[in-house]
Amino acid sequence: MDCRLGCGACCIAPSITSPIPGMPDGKPAGVRCINLTDDFLCTIFGRADRPKVCAEFTAEHSVCGDDRQYALNTLTDLENLTGIIARVK
Repeated sequence: MDCRLGCGACCIAPSITSPIPGMPDGKPAGVRCINLTDDFLCTIFGRADRPKVCAEFTAEHSVCGDDRQYALNTLTDLENLTGIIARVK
């Protein structure tokens, strides 16, 4: 599956702990990345300074579904589950 243009769910829902251009401390979950445009496109896509976690994310139907809202909900749920699992360990 190719990324859906104008989605941006992966630039909003997850936390990113590595530096991002314009966000040296990364970003918390649910916070829009500073590099996401108003039409939900990434201004640093393909750049060498793009965080590794962003470059390695691959759109999959099981995560992204058929629309942006599905992707936001799924990625938010995964972020929340990751936090729960980390606290249990």
